[in-house]
Amino acid sequence: MYGKILRELRTEKNLSQKQLAELLNTKTQTISKYELEQLDLSTDLIIKICEIFEVSSDYLLGLKDE
Repeated sequence: MYGKILRELRTEKNLSQKQLAELLNTKTQTISKYELEQLDLSTDLIIKICEIFEVSSDYLLGLKDE
């Protein structure tokens, strides 16, 4: 669930995977793996993503609709 939400948040902000990777200090391939849910998000990464997109962790993880 988080992969789809992450992709939606990224595209809504008009960010490429490369741009998001730079913001998160990681590789483009890693962002792709997160979006495909081939890698789990760490707690630190969840916090950073929530700060960038100004959403709650519950939303990012698919626990709440808003």
